[in-house]
Amino acid sequence: MVVYPESYYRLPADLAQAIGQAVAGFGWLEEVLKRTIYSLDRARLADDLSEVELQAWLQQMSEIADDSMGTLIEQLDAALRRHPGIRDRVALNEALKEIRQNRNLLCHASWQPSGRAGHWHPAFVNTRGERFADELSIPEIETMLQDTHELGHRLIRIMRATGIPGEWPGDEKA
Repeated sequence: MVVYPESYYRLPADLAQAIGQAVAGFGWLEEVLKRTIYSLDRARLADDLSEVELQAWLQQMSEIADDSMGTLIEQLDAALRRHPGIRDRVALNEALKEIRQNRNLLCHASWQPSGRAGHWHPAFVNTRGERFADELSIPEIETMLQDTHELGHRLIRIMRATGIPGEWPGDEKA
């Protein structure tokens, strides 16, 4: 099948829904990353910080609000290195990097029909010039979402283990 980039292919509703749910999952994971970074960093701060020191730290935390998933993963890794007792940091970091690749794929691909029923090709080239050659189906996209949820819940367990709820600017308004 010849596919032309000039053509826009309307996605079937069930595929669009699966992609939308996966993208929403990535957004949720970014919030979980931010909250986990907050908890890990707050847990290591001295209890006797001055108001000025605390405000400076809070400003630093608010500045990560606009960070990309890649930067958040790096910041989480740094926070995990500073926090004793976290097992499997390297495996967690690798899993997060895979989720980031899935996020970039699903968020930035141009979707084209394939010759296989129930499969679509996400036309995507990453920043290293690598093309995504495979086709995806709804169950594969749903697996990406499940992996994202599982990893997010793993981070939530780490956050809760600090004893400090992951806060974020704006929480006080809720």
